[in-house]
Amino acid sequence: MDNRAEVREFLTSRRARITPEQVGLPTGTNRRVEGLRRSEVATLAGVSIEYYTRLERGAISGASPEVLDSLAKALLLDDAERAHLFDLAHAASPVARPPKRRSAKGWTPHQGLQWALDAVTAGPAFVRNGRMDLLAVNSLARAFYTELYEMPGQSPNIARHAFLDERAFAFYPDWEGFADITVAILRTEAARDPHNKELHDLIGELSTRSTEFRARWGAHNVRHHGSGFKTFRHPVVGEMTLAYEGMEMEAERGLTLTIYTAEPGSASDDAMRLLASWAASERPDQESSVTSMA
Repeated sequence: MDNRAEVREFLTSRRARITPEQVGLPTGTNRRVEGLRRSEVATLAGVSIEYYTRLERGAISGASPEVLDSLAKALLLDDAERAHLFDLAHAASPVARPPKRRSAKGWTPHQGLQWALDAVTAGPAFVRNGRMDLLAVNSLARAFYTELYEMPGQSPNIARHAFLDERAFAFYPDWEGFADITVAILRTEAARDPHNKELHDLIGELSTRSTEFRARWGAHNVRHHGSGFKTFRHPVVGEMTLAYEGMEMEAERGLTLTIYTAEPGSASDDAMRLLASWAASERPDQESSVTSMA
C-alpha cells in the first residue's frame, strides 16, 4: 500500500465533505473547491498552511500526536477516522514495526477457544481476522454461513462472499449497507496492518473483479465495528434480525470474536432454532465442534 497516497486521499476526502458552516466559517461566494480550503483546515488545526500542505501530500511521518489530534478535530473526524489517521501516521514512521496479524493459513483455534465457541448454543459464534476470514466457528456459525463454505478454492471469507457471490444479494437484504461496512472494515485494517500481503492480495482481487467494491474503496471510509443489529435472509430458514457483539481478543492480536443472537421469543429466535435443527440434520455423523477450514 502506498502510504503517501493513502494519507493524501484520506485527508483530501475528509476536507471535501466539510462545509464552512459546519466549522463556523463564512461561506462566501467565490469558492472553487468542494468543502474547506487547505488554508482553512490549517487555521482550524493551528498549523501553517505550508505544513498542512505537506501533510495532505502524504508527508505525515514525524507528525506529533498533538498535531494529529488537532487535525482530527479540525476535520471533524469520528473515533474510527481519528484512529485511522493515527494508524496512517504510525505506518509512515521509519521505525514502525509491522504488527503480527493472523492469516487464514496455518492457524487453528486452541482447544479452549473451540470449547468456548461450542458452548455458545443459541446463536452463531465465530472468530475472524481483519481480512474477514472465518478462522474458527461453532456449529451454528458453520450452518449460518453455509454459502461461504461452498465457495470453491478459498477459505471462507465474508468480504469475498459479499462481493463475488451473487447469492449475497439475497443473504443481506440491505446489501448496500453491508457492502459499505465491509469495505470500511477492510480499509481500517489496511492502515493498521499495511504490510499484510494476504490482505492486500484480497483487496486487489476484489478491486479487479467488483466495480461495487472499487467504488467503495475509493471513498476512504473507515469504521469500528462493535455491536448492533443486522438482518439476514438465510437460504434455508429465511429472514432473521440478529443482535451482534464483536470483541477484540486480548490473547490473539488482530482477531475478533463475534456472537449473533436473536431476541428471545421472536420470529428470528424461531428461525435460529430451525437453523440449529437443520445444522444437526445436515451433519449427523460429526461432532458439534467445527474447526477452521484453513
